[in-house]
Amino acid sequence: MEPSQVAIIGSGLIGRSWAMVFAAGGLKVKLYDIAQEQLTSALENIRKQMKELKESGFLKGALSVEQQLALISVCTDLKAAVEGATFIQECTPENLELKKKIFGQLDLIVGDNVILSSSTSCLLPSKLFTGLKHVKQCIVSHPVNPPYFVPLVEIVPHPETDPSTTERTYALMKKIGQSPVKLNREIEGFVLNRLQYAVISEAWRLVGEGVISPTDLDLVMSDGLGMRYAFIGPLETMHLNAEGISNYCERYREGMKLVLNTFGPVPEFSGEIEQKINQAMSEKIPSVPKVLDARRKWRDDCLTGLAKLKKEMKSD
Repeated sequence: MEPSQVAIIGSGLIGRSWAMVFAAGGLKVKLYDIAQEQLTSALENIRKQMKELKESGFLKGALSVEQQLALISVCTDLKAAVEGATFIQECTPENLELKKKIFGQLDLIVGDNVILSSSTSCLLPSKLFTGLKHVKQCIVSHPVNPPYFVPLVEIVPHPETDPSTTERTYALMKKIGQSPVKLNREIEGFVLNRLQYAVISEAWRLVGEGVISPTDLDLVMSDGLGMRYAFIGPLETMHLNAEGISNYCERYREGMKLVLNTFGPVPEFSGEIEQKINQAMSEKIPSVPKVLDARRKWRDDCLTGLAKLKKEMKSD
């Protein structure tokens, strides 16, 4: 069953962004939260963002701002919020007990055709969904913050998730313009964070060992590796940097192993190195809300421009 109405549980940053993504895809959205003032604020924020996106030419979807806003309604009653929805996206804070409580409540009121999906970035499906009556309909759909600008969605099944739940979720994400990937099984950190933490870990070690400054380290990624990785992944990079993967391994296998064997232990992410990196980052971007918010907006504008460029390149 292809959903025409979705429910979003939680009206924070991720919930608001999901609401905008689903509305851009032409779906009716019910946004749930426990307090009306939070929902009122969320709608005001969504309206403001949509208008800014329209003015800059980056609004998603074929519908106008008003048409998209008309698709979004709010509700403080959980049962009423999910009524009629065949896909429910949970976006509450990253707290296991809170999320389990929400899914326990949902488990009692949903039918057998409803997909129960979580936005969690690190909690394993087996910790979230085990014991639920509708466990076969449960799945993690982990977005990248912010989901409106970064399309990747990691789809992670519970060991008991029905394959049709995975397929329906994947199809829905494609329909609304996201870039879903399927994990065949759950794993700590899923895939995006495992890759991200591997980079962060070595970055931390390189700065801590005095090999490079924090700002130059970031430049290696933004003006080096990141230039490639904005369009192709590490495996295709290997493939193109030689005459295919097998040739790359033949050429660089020993060199890679030599370097990888010099990697140190997992950092503590504290102490003198933390202070050194914090000082460098704070000199570049002071840790005050106004400055951080301005830099985040700049980041989102860059991501929007990149997304538009990538879309144009694919269409060519």
